This record gives sequence, C-alpha cells and structure tokens, in this order.
Amino acid sequence: MSEFDDYANKVRDIFSGKKGKPNGSGPGGGFPQSNNTIFYIVGVFFLLLSAFKGFYTVEADEEAVVTRFGEYIKTNQPGLHFKIPWVDETYKVKSKKRQEEVFGFVASTRASVTAESLMLTGDLNLADVEWIVQYEISDPAKFLFQAQNVKKAIRDVSMSVMRRVVGDRLVGEVLTTGRTEIALEVKELMQETINKYDLGILLQTVALQSVTPPDPVKPAFNDVNTAMQEQEQAINAAEREYNRVIPEARGKAEQLLADAEAYAIDTINRAKGNAERFSNVLTEYKKAPSITRKRLYIEAMEEILEQTDGFVLVDEGAKGLMPIYGRLQTEAK
Repeated sequence: MSEFDDYANKVRDIFSGKKGKPNGSGPGGGFPQSNNTIFYIVGVFFLLLSAFKGFYTVEADEEAVVTRFGEYIKTNQPGLHFKIPWVDETYKVKSKKRQEEVFGFVASTRASVTAESLMLTGDLNLADVEWIVQYEISDPAKFLFQAQNVKKAIRDVSMSVMRRVVGDRLVGEVLTTGRTEIALEVKELMQETINKYDLGILLQTVALQSVTPPDPVKPAFNDVNTAMQEQEQAINAAEREYNRVIPEARGKAEQLLADAEAYAIDTINRAKGNAERFSNVLTEYKKAPSITRKRLYIEAMEEILEQTDGFVLVDEGAKGLMPIYGRLQTEAK
C-alpha cells in the first residue's frame, strides 16, 4: 500500500461513522461544525505534507533521476529541487564517485577466487590473473533503467574480454612484458561492449594486480624468470661494451682516414714541387751543362757529408796516410 492510499484511508475513517455521525436524522443532513474543522485541519496537513515531500536535496557526489508515473523526465544535478508529491519519483545515483569491481580475489581479504582468475593462454598454458576495473556512471538514467543489474553486466563483460585477450597471447607475454598492453586492450574492448549495451558507464582504469602461474608450475616459472633476468643482464653488458668500443673504433678510423688524406695531399704537393724543380734544373742544364753538373755534384756532396760524423782526406802523392777528422762546411756558390 502506498503513502497516498494510507492517507486516503485515514481521511475516509475521519468522515466515516467511526469518528462521528452526520448532523440530522436523514441522508440530507449536514456535518457538524467540529467535523468541518477537522476537514480543514486535514487539508492543511495535506498541503504541508505535500510541500514537505516535494522538496529534496541532491548531494555533491550524486545525481537524481526523476520519473513521472514511471516515465523518465529529467536528471537533476546537486542542490535543492522540487517534485510533484505522489506523482514524481526520484532515484539518487552516486554518479560523481568512482566505483570499483575486483576480479580473481576478494578485496577485503585478498583471498583468491580461482573460478575468475584461472584462464588459458594462447599456447595452452594456465595463468592466474587478478585485476580491477574502476568506472564512473556517465548517464544515471541509462544506469538505472537500461539493464536490470548493471554491476553484473560489467563483471560478465570484463571476465569475457579478459579471457579473450589473454587467450590471444603466449604465457610468457602474459606473465612478464605484456601486462600493460593487455590492460589497455581490455579497457578498450570493454568500453566498446558497454557502449553497445548503452549502460551509461565510463571506464576509468583497468589494471592487472597480479599475474602468476598456477602453484604446481611456479618453481619452473621462477627458474625461467631467473634465466630471463640473466639474459637481460648479459644483453645490457654487451650493449654497454658495444657503446664503449664502437665509438672509439670509429674515432680511430676517422683519424686514420684524415691522416691518410693529409699524407696524400702532402705527397702530391711534394711530387709536384719536385717535378717543377726538376723542370727548372733541366732548363738551366740545357743552358749551361757543365756548370749545372758541377752545381748538382756539390749540392749532392753537401747532403751526403752533412749526414756523416767525420771524413778522411787522402793525398794521392803522399806515401803515408794521415787521418784528419772534421766536418765539411761549404757554401754553395
């Protein structure tokens, strides 16, 4: 029974024989004065009650969905609002508050829920996946009336999408490097599905909390993990050595190329100079062959004797040899 029916029954009781009899003996008799007073009091009471029930407050983290005779009318924002009593109904929704659903574990105790967390990977291995989904209500009217149980729909969609995405990847990727990519893909596919259902939900975060192998294979997985870490360390060490040796070798190679180019330029210039000097000597030789030969002989002897520490002069007519050490210094004329 609604409140309106309850109040109507009370008014009916007031004017019935239980609360007093009509004035006069016949059907046309009027009500006594006391009953008229009660009627006015009840009317005022109804007016005050209607005014009291007509005003309502929406909190800062809420929105109020208003229906009239069961039909959606509008959505009110935080603040004081008025509705038609007994005609309009309001449903307050925590649309400004981020809500969360957890999968694979119980949030309060962290106890594992194997039925949700255990799933098959693309290479037919098992992985124990725990994750959370955070969302906000973007359209309170759709949230209330589009589905009978929106939270169950969110959970069903999330578990379906997560199993699909994990089933497309290798177990090594799921357990190690692919977690961030998996979370992003799950969020995108979930939002697409929720939009198709028109649930008025906007996803904020999908995060993998824990991704581990099942207990029977954890020791083997730990060994593989250790080997992968050692491999990563070896790769990093090799890259460091590469970064140290290769730039140094390139620098030396560039230096050698620069030296070779400089040597080539110097050699060519020297050759050109010698050729030009030889041409000049040849020209002079053709003008005066004997003088040129003598000058060339003297210049050659100067170069040879400058490289010796001493020399010996021998007189062809002398019978005995007397060495004289010294340094020859001549001046070309």
